[in-house]
Amino acid sequence: MMLALTKEEQNRIQEEIHGKDRRVLLGVTGGIASGKTVVSRMLEELGARTIDFDLLSRVVVEPGKPAWKEVVAYFGEQVLLEDRTLDRKKISEIVFRDPEKRKKLEGFIHPRIYEEFSRLVKEYAAGDPEVIIQVAVPLLIEVNLQYLFHKILLVYVPAEKQIERLIDRDHISREMAVKMLSSQLPIEEKRSYADFIVDNSGSLEKTKTQVQEIWEKLKRFQKDNRKS
Repeated sequence: MMLALTKEEQNRIQEEIHGKDRRVLLGVTGGIASGKTVVSRMLEELGARTIDFDLLSRVVVEPGKPAWKEVVAYFGEQVLLEDRTLDRKKISEIVFRDPEKRKKLEGFIHPRIYEEFSRLVKEYAAGDPEVIIQVAVPLLIEVNLQYLFHKILLVYVPAEKQIERLIDRDHISREMAVKMLSSQLPIEEKRSYADFIVDNSGSLEKTKTQVQEIWEKLKRFQKDNRKS
């Protein structure tokens, strides 16, 4: 899914995921340490179902699963920990140095993430044809997955506040925090891709008010624009 697709393939996948009912898929993204988890919990409290791509990326490579077998066959058992789970740190170090191996890894994992994502969307929509599903994808914009969603929500904080929070959260140097941020599209550039922006640089109460307003807009969108 995250690999390069033609426009026709994107349209086919979009039609499959969007379905013919009143489901709404909301892509939720942001920068490092922007507070995506906080906003996600608020949306859950309002009634949204949640799919987390970070979680799916771990589920699909559990020991014995097809993606796990392919990764081990390609990289060797050197990438396994004692409990037979993947050593994510070691794999990251390998693919960071070798773009071809990174593409191989993506080829093993990304199709399985899509399969699990698709399965969960269908499961949630079968239980409630008017479900609103928030899908947390940290690098949604960087990997051009906007086509999967009806709307995109960006959790925003200014870059300087990202750095401050990252230093405090991970107990790292400012230099390291800046380097981590440089691996993503700058937060200011992401704003233009979003249908909704939650400014999470203030109090929790201010964030909650914004999330509530967005929820009401999503309900109106669902009522006015989705097929009955």
